[in-house]
Amino acid sequence: MEVVMVNRREVPASADPRVRQVALDTRANGFTDDVARLAQDLVGQGDPVYAASCVGVGSGSMKWTEDQLKALEVGVVGGFARGCHAGGINHFSLLSAVGSDPKSRFRYVRVMGMKEAAIEAIGFERLAIFRPGIIAGNAHTPGYVAWLGRLVPGRFGVIEQDDIGRAFVREFTGSATQASVARFENGDMRRMSRVI
Repeated sequence: MEVVMVNRREVPASADPRVRQVALDTRANGFTDDVARLAQDLVGQGDPVYAASCVGVGSGSMKWTEDQLKALEVGVVGGFARGCHAGGINHFSLLSAVGSDPKSRFRYVRVMGMKEAAIEAIGFERLAIFRPGIIAGNAHTPGYVAWLGRLVPGRFGVIEQDDIGRAFVREFTGSATQASVARFENGDMRRMSRVI
């Protein structure tokens, strides 16, 4: 098994030899084609290939304009997903946010809803959309926010970053033959993470 991390710039290498990083210019006109070529290469090796996008602005989202958010969340993520699909990947998982709705009056939630709609329109055989509340254990979530979030019940409250990661793994290992669009919130992700 190999994990291929697509980044826009090189990051410190993982100690795990099964992790390979590929730096691609997300602003380049050929970004989607570059992703498609990478996907074709991976699919051509014969093993099952799954794609996931965990791209996001994090705590800086309040400083971004709606157009900047859309450029990243809909534009870059959409380009990555289209490239994956064009390259033959049929199973895609997407990190979104609780309450996502393209008609929301709240900017961030609205853009997340637009992102979900754009990815759903691509036509993956299986699309899993993960909608966490407040992500604890994440470098972009201030400690006090995670602490206060523990007081919020249900889907808007806190979920550990590790639980989300394990839920992604469970999605790929346990839902490989299911065709559909599935949405998972905090409770779903916690349950999925316990199966790993």
